Amino acid sequence: MDAILDLLTSPFGGGLAALTAAFLWALASVWFTRLGSHLSVIEVNFLKGMLALILLVITLYLSGGGLQSIPANALGLLLVSGVIGITLGDSAYLQALQHLGPRRTLLLATLAPPMVGLIAWGVLGETLAWTAWLGILLTVAGIAWVILERTPDSAPAFDLKLGLLFGFLAALSQSVALVLSRVALTRTSVDSLQSTILRLAAAVVVLAVWSLLRRKPLLSRTVFQAQPHLWATLAAATFIGTYLAMWLQQVSISLAPAGIVQTLLSASPLFILPIAALQGQKITPRAVLGALLALGGVALLFTG
Repeated sequence: MDAILDLLTSPFGGGLAALTAAFLWALASVWFTRLGSHLSVIEVNFLKGMLALILLVITLYLSGGGLQSIPANALGLLLVSGVIGITLGDSAYLQALQHLGPRRTLLLATLAPPMVGLIAWGVLGETLAWTAWLGILLTVAGIAWVILERTPDSAPAFDLKLGLLFGFLAALSQSVALVLSRVALTRTSVDSLQSTILRLAAAVVVLAVWSLLRRKPLLSRTVFQAQPHLWATLAAATFIGTYLAMWLQQVSISLAPAGIVQTLLSASPLFILPIAALQGQKITPRAVLGALLALGGVALLFTG
C-alpha cells in the first residue's frame, strides 16, 4: 500500500492513475458489452452507478473519513460534472455503440483529448508545453490508427447520423465534466474519493428520476431471474470499471493537467489488444505499430 501511495504522490502519479483507469475500463468494457445485450442503456448506467456508489460509501466509512463540508461552488461543479459526464456522457456513449458499433464509437471518443485541452485552456488557463501537445497528437493518432484497422463491426448501423451525434455528444460531455471536476479538485480542499461519491450520487438520482418520469423500470427482474449469472457480470464490471476506474480518474484529475489526463484516459482501446489476443483474435503489425505510436505520445506527455 505504501508503494502505491508513493507512486501516486510522485511527479508521474496523475499519469499513472489515468493509465490504470484506462486499463480497468478496457477490461470492464468486455462485461459491459455483454450486459448491453440484455439490459437498456439507462438500466446499465443506473445499476453500475448505484453499486459503485454503495462501494465508495463503504470505502469512505472504513477509511475513517466522512463527507466534509465543501464550498457551495465546488459542490455545484461536482454535481453538474456527474450529471454531464455520467448521466449524459455515459448514456450517449452506450447509445452510440448501438448505432455505430464499437470501432466507430471508440474513434469518435478520441475527440475528447483535444476538446479537453481547448476547454481547459479557455476556462482554467492551463498551458501545455509543445511536447505535451505533440504527445496528445501522437496518442490520438495511434489510437485512431488501431481502431480504424480493426475488423468491421457485425452490428448494423441503424442510424449513422444519430450515431455520430451520440458519439460527439459523449466525447463533449466527458470533456466538459472532466474540466469541471478539475476546477473543484484544484481550487478547493475536496478529495478524490468524496468528489467521486458526489458525482455518482448526482448521476444516479437524475437517472432514477428520468426512469420514473418515463415510467420505465430501474431493474429488469425477469432478465436477472432468467439469467442470474448477469449479477456476477454486473458486479465485476462495476467494481473495476466504475468503482476503481472512476476513483482513479478523479485522482489523476487532481494531480495532472486536464488535457494530459483525458488523453491518457482515452488510451483504453490500446489495452483491448492483449485482451483480444487472449480471446483468440489476430493482432496485426499495423495494430502493434499504432500502439507503439500512442505509447510514444504517452512518453512525451510525461516529459511535457
